[in-house]
Amino acid sequence: MATRTLVPLGEEPGDAALQQTPWRNRVRLSSVADAAEGFLARAGFDRGPWLAIALAGGITAWFVLPNAGWWVAAIATGLIVALGALAMWRGLDSRANLLLAWIGMGLALAIGVALIWVRSELVGARPMDHAGSVTLAGTILERVEQPADQRVRLVLATRDTAGKPIRVRVNLPLEQDDPALREGAVVRLKSRLMPPAPPMLPGGYDFARAAWFQGYAATGSVQGPVTVVTPAHGAPLLAPLQRRLSEHVRRQLGGSPGTIAAAFASGDQGAIPEGDQQAMRDAGLTHLLSVSGLHVSAVIGGAYLLAITVLALWPWLTLRVRLPLVAAGIAALAGIAYTLLTGAQVPTVRSCVGAVLVLGALALGREPLSLRMVAVAAVFVMLLWPESLVGASFQLSFAAVIAIVALHGSAPVRAFLAPREEGRTVRIGRHMAMLLLTGFVIELSLMPIVLFHFHRAGIYGAFANVIAIPLVELVSMPLIALALALDLVGLGAPAWWLAGQSLQLLLWIAHLAAAQPGAVRLMPQMGLGTFALFLGGELWLALWRGKARLWGLAPAALAAGLMLATPAPDLLIAGDGRNVGIVADDGKLLMLRESRAQFTRDNLKELAGVAAEPVVLADWPGAQCNPDFCALTLHRAGRDWRVLMSRSDYPVDTKQLQPACAGADVVISDRWLPRTCTPRVLKADGKMLAQTGGLSVKLGSPLRIDTVASSQGEHGWWHGQDTGPQERHFSGRWRSGGNSRHPQAYSGAGSRFTRSAAANSSGTSGEGKPRAAPQ
Repeated sequence: MATRTLVPLGEEPGDAALQQTPWRNRVRLSSVADAAEGFLARAGFDRGPWLAIALAGGITAWFVLPNAGWWVAAIATGLIVALGALAMWRGLDSRANLLLAWIGMGLALAIGVALIWVRSELVGARPMDHAGSVTLAGTILERVEQPADQRVRLVLATRDTAGKPIRVRVNLPLEQDDPALREGAVVRLKSRLMPPAPPMLPGGYDFARAAWFQGYAATGSVQGPVTVVTPAHGAPLLAPLQRRLSEHVRRQLGGSPGTIAAAFASGDQGAIPEGDQQAMRDAGLTHLLSVSGLHVSAVIGGAYLLAITVLALWPWLTLRVRLPLVAAGIAALAGIAYTLLTGAQVPTVRSCVGAVLVLGALALGREPLSLRMVAVAAVFVMLLWPESLVGASFQLSFAAVIAIVALHGSAPVRAFLAPREEGRTVRIGRHMAMLLLTGFVIELSLMPIVLFHFHRAGIYGAFANVIAIPLVELVSMPLIALALALDLVGLGAPAWWLAGQSLQLLLWIAHLAAAQPGAVRLMPQMGLGTFALFLGGELWLALWRGKARLWGLAPAALAAGLMLATPAPDLLIAGDGRNVGIVADDGKLLMLRESRAQFTRDNLKELAGVAAEPVVLADWPGAQCNPDFCALTLHRAGRDWRVLMSRSDYPVDTKQLQPACAGADVVISDRWLPRTCTPRVLKADGKMLAQTGGLSVKLGSPLRIDTVASSQGEHGWWHGQDTGPQERHFSGRWRSGGNSRHPQAYSGAGSRFTRSAAANSSGTSGEGKPRAAPQ
């Protein structure tokens, strides 16, 4: 009797559907989970730093996401991930590592979002609504001397017109400075105040965000004399001590070397000339000016060696205590004192925490340098100042340390540096080669961060640092410390002379490297996604061990390709509508108005990716300009684009303006243009810019417009808003009422626009130009 097989064996065509049953998919997922579990089990303690990455991810999410609804959703996502992992794998020994990973990462993400949100609510200061001259009385909270800029900055605690306590920062000309203007004094002054400025252009420095977390409601300049109402009593100790130390160093060592020595000794960079600062930046040596790991390690290392040498001279103590432990404690105290004296900036705090952890590891006989130590220092800083995560200082300092620790912890480098029988020359050459390799690795790891924040990077930094770092750490800083000690007995002059010669050599290296052809590379603003790919790839390469770390090369290589393919914008329009940069057909940068502000020119050059000095549009042969308007034609994407820009405040007949607008593809103005002005593609007038902030425009089909508003969301420091239909009239400007939008032109406040221009490729009209429009 025949029997029927109840389990399909896949021999009949009808069994194909049964072969794709859900349990087979579950088997595949189980295999992936088994592989992930095994990978995490083999990683061991290498998993720890990723909790700091998740915390940083939560903080970053708060800055990137637009409003409170999204922030709540991000917190909920982290909690759901943690609870979901607990529900799926609780009690399963085969998923113990996955369970810990998902719970830890989910909770860290949620904590990061909540941490920065709470921080913003506690310290954020709402910016003042309008600029204006006010007379105010307040208490000086902070005094920052900046001789290189011929000014002194004062931070005041005062009250606004409604009686609400606020904090403002004002610049006082150096010739009006008074020794009585110090912390604790109550003063009365008149100042021109304005709300902290948002980024001038997409990708520019966001001072409004920095001021929000520093508690500044307004900044400005002093107008007229300053009256001391109540002299300071019981002023803080450290700030005056820092200033006295800086002044003493500059008196002993004049010129540029003295200003750099003052920065090393007290953290005061205010006296360094702009030319020297620029040379240090272009040579990749600017990190030496900011008190960070190099300086703190030199102080702590010197204190440790001095302490253990002196204590070893006391036999009674040597026989009864562990001298390395005592010396480590003395060195830690020296590092903390140096951190406080130099202002306790984020890089200094990070370095101090890391150095203290290294000393503790040495005292306990543990591995002193590890990525776990770096992660602990990063978490410490983020818990105290979570907003520092999005700043260049935090990213550069931690990226450099992670690169160094990861490189020197890799097996090939350990083998290369292992002790062996060899001559002194070979040993020195081996270590110099390692120093050069370390410099290259640091430069490669920092370059994406530098380009993202500053849009420029030094090419020869690795070579310059090979000489500059040992010079500063082994020669300059010890000589400065020796000179300060000898000054106590009046014998510091020889040491100061030697320190000055070493710093002259440092400046010579910086200027030599910065002056080389191609020493600086400028890049247009890279996208946030490209930057995230860079960081993700670099972190994966650094934090894992073995062959698995090589997976990080894929996102890093993809990001490099995307960065190199980033197109330069054709138009850069500042939020005020007055400063406009145009990249001409031959690649030169044109400016609508001549600006004496170096900040404006630098922003336009860096964000356009053009190193040459800009040319005023009126002097450009291809432009048509008169006192009121400028116009030019750009050839992009296979067609001509007519751009019309206003450049004066004189009134213009709107009937004459209408045909000029109709004949242009893009119209740019700091005024509110009338609704009858309808260009074919883009109308960037005062109303639109009040909503969007600065614009970066790439002409083509489709048209691409990036706005400052797209990166701001509803965070408290962003005060751009849609003012709605209303009549506004400024002296000498057009009167604009109602909605200024036009069906065929962009004039709204979206974050990014794309639009096909194929339908608008007709030629421009030359009829009916306004009085001020060029013919």
